[in-house]
Amino acid sequence: MLNDKKVDQARFIARVGRKLKNHIFSIQSGLQNGRASCQGEELSMAQVQVLMTLQSCGGSTISRLAEQLKVSPPSASTMVDRLEDKGFLYRERSTEDRRKVVVRLSKQAAAQAEQMEAAVLAAFLDLVEKVGPETAQKWCEVLERVEQVLAKQE
Repeated sequence: MLNDKKVDQARFIARVGRKLKNHIFSIQSGLQNGRASCQGEELSMAQVQVLMTLQSCGGSTISRLAEQLKVSPPSASTMVDRLEDKGFLYRERSTEDRRKVVVRLSKQAAAQAEQMEAAVLAAFLDLVEKVGPETAQKWCEVLERVEQVLAKQE
């Protein structure tokens, strides 16, 4: 049986993690009524994640995107279809392997994703300033350790 302190710590970490995730999402997407607004279109949190994932990697196959997002390939394909219909993404044949199709951000979506990234960085800079240098250093140390544990699980 888990001791009460560990359970309380796990609950606290999960609760604050959700708050941080929601804070980041609202900054990235100009959240309104629980939905993101980007280029005049409403996007779900999952769709914003697709955009940000593609922003960070430059382009991806659907299967690789599904792995990165931790969803099934059919789910990733559906998200890509919807974002392509809205003009956020386009597909192109891989130059290395003509059988593969690579999904990329449109120019407008790439510009929007850069703005989202800049807004998130600004929000984290603000948080770092508010918690102070000592707490920020501890935060980095804790996250480094969490990253190591998660890397071992993958």
